Amino acid sequence: MSASFSWDEPEGLATRGTLIVLAGRGEHGGVYERFGRRLAFDAYRVRALGDASADPSLLDEAAKLLADESLPGPKVLVGSDTGALYAAHLAAEQTAGVDALILAGLPTAPWTSGSWEEEVEARTACPTHRSRLTHDPEFRRGALDIIPDLPEPRLDEVRVPVLALHGKDDAVSPVENAFRAYEGHPTVRTVTFHNGRHDVLNDALHRTAAATVVLFLERLRLSADLPTIAEGDLA
Repeated sequence: MSASFSWDEPEGLATRGTLIVLAGRGEHGGVYERFGRRLAFDAYRVRALGDASADPSLLDEAAKLLADESLPGPKVLVGSDTGALYAAHLAAEQTAGVDALILAGLPTAPWTSGSWEEEVEARTACPTHRSRLTHDPEFRRGALDIIPDLPEPRLDEVRVPVLALHGKDDAVSPVENAFRAYEGHPTVRTVTFHNGRHDVLNDALHRTAAATVVLFLERLRLSADLPTIAEGDLA
C-alpha cells in the first residue's frame, strides 16, 4: 500500500478540520507537501494518499481516515485529476464522515502527451513544482496517457458541499468540458484560475488556490450552507 503523508497544525493551535487528499495519475501523496504544509499552518490536518487508479486499496484507506475519530471534523475529501473522480465516488456512495468535497482538475476525456516536456508543460507552470516532478523518483512519468477504468462523478448523488477548482488553460481537461459536468448540481461552487494548468493545487497560483480552499473551509465550519463571511472587491 502506498504511504500516507501527514501534516499537522502547529503546536498550541486547536485543529480546525481534516483534509484527506487523493492524488492524481502518476502522483504520490508527497507531491502535495507544499499544499499540506500551507493548510496545516492554518490549523487544518492534512493526510495525503497516492493514485487510486494505480492502487484501489487507497479508497479503503481513505474510508478509514474518514472514520478515524481521532481526526477532527469537518472532514473534507480533496481529489486532483483522477483523485477528483474517486473523491466524488466516495461521497456518492455516502461514505461515512465526508462533510465536503474539493475537486481539482476533474478529468473529462483521454489525453496524450507524447513526451515528458509536453506532460510537465500541461501539468504546471510553476518552475518549483516542475523541478520537483522532474527529479522525483517516485513520480510516474507518462501516467496522464493511461486511461484507467474510472468511476463516474455521480454528482447528483452527492449530498455535501463541493468546491470545484480548475485551470482556465488546462490542456489535459479543458475547463469547458469539466464545468459541463458540474452543470445542474446546486451543491457545486466553481472557481477558475486564469492561466492555470492541470495540477491547479500545485500550479503557479498555488497560493491563491490554497487561500480559496481555506475560505471554503472556514465557511464550511460555520454551516454546510456555506454562509458568506467576507464581501467586497479586492483593490
